[in-house]
Amino acid sequence: MTKSGAVLLGRRVACDGFSEDSPLRVITHAHSDHLQGLRKSLKGCEAVIMTRATRDLINALENSPSLVGENVVSLGYEESFEYETEMITLHYSDHILGAAQVLVEDDEGTRILYSGDFRIPFTPVIQTDVLVIEATYGNPYRVRPFREEVKDVLISLAEEAVKDGPVYLFGYHGKIQEVMQILHEAGVEVPFVMPEKVFRVSKICERYGMRFGQDLLLSHSNEAKTMMRQGDSLLAFYHMASRRFVNGDAFRIYISGWEFSSPYRMINNNECMVALSGHSDFYGLLRYVERSKPKIVITDNHRYGDAVVLAREIQDRLGIPARPLPP
Repeated sequence: MTKSGAVLLGRRVACDGFSEDSPLRVITHAHSDHLQGLRKSLKGCEAVIMTRATRDLINALENSPSLVGENVVSLGYEESFEYETEMITLHYSDHILGAAQVLVEDDEGTRILYSGDFRIPFTPVIQTDVLVIEATYGNPYRVRPFREEVKDVLISLAEEAVKDGPVYLFGYHGKIQEVMQILHEAGVEVPFVMPEKVFRVSKICERYGMRFGQDLLLSHSNEAKTMMRQGDSLLAFYHMASRRFVNGDAFRIYISGWEFSSPYRMINNNECMVALSGHSDFYGLLRYVERSKPKIVITDNHRYGDAVVLAREIQDRLGIPARPLPP
């Protein structure tokens, strides 16, 4: 793991960051903290590898076909890319659309895996010799005993609040679309309104099989503006970074993984936090490590989380050598 956040696997692969010494770059998913150094990689790497959905999401987020060069390699899950003496395979990860785990195997049979961001139980566990694992909730205090209740709470809050008019939901790309699908499948059939970037990402998600049940409305369209002005019942979906700049009077739901005591928390009369996360909690991380059966574990200490604590807990509880990197 470099100080710039590149996860180095084997002799030639850098994941989620740029390394001048690595001819191959792998992008695990389309969140910004995993796209660092992308421009440098496109210019300097022989191949930039990702799933097809991740490629399309990045293009949608940037609103330009930036990932179209000859060195851009798009793979399906379980599909491999061979380079000299190493084989790179992408495996499914339950995080956002297109997210992948990265397995590198060399000619001596050594298996090195980078988990990327994931959540249990729907992420398949890959057995490996060396495991590099995310550590977002790598602290024993980061435990959610209520996982199955969160969706029901989200649906109930949205259904009740939307009776009185517009409801604004805030989350990150990928998670927003997961919420849209949950509410559609629960039969919440009011108009879905969103700004341009959320709209583009949602259309990519529909292309890959996600269903929202209706035409999506752009927030700057005359129809959406009229509905909002009249206080009609609708659900408006915005990126979390927009929460300070969007209507503060309507009921607001924030989708965040940083809630552990209950499925939701009321902030005040018209704001609440719902604990829907795309990451495994502490025990989910331990469960992955235990089932993967690695000889050594590296915890990701570049991105936000508890890598130092997680490494210590893996050694103490599972007896597997572990260390955080960068130190």
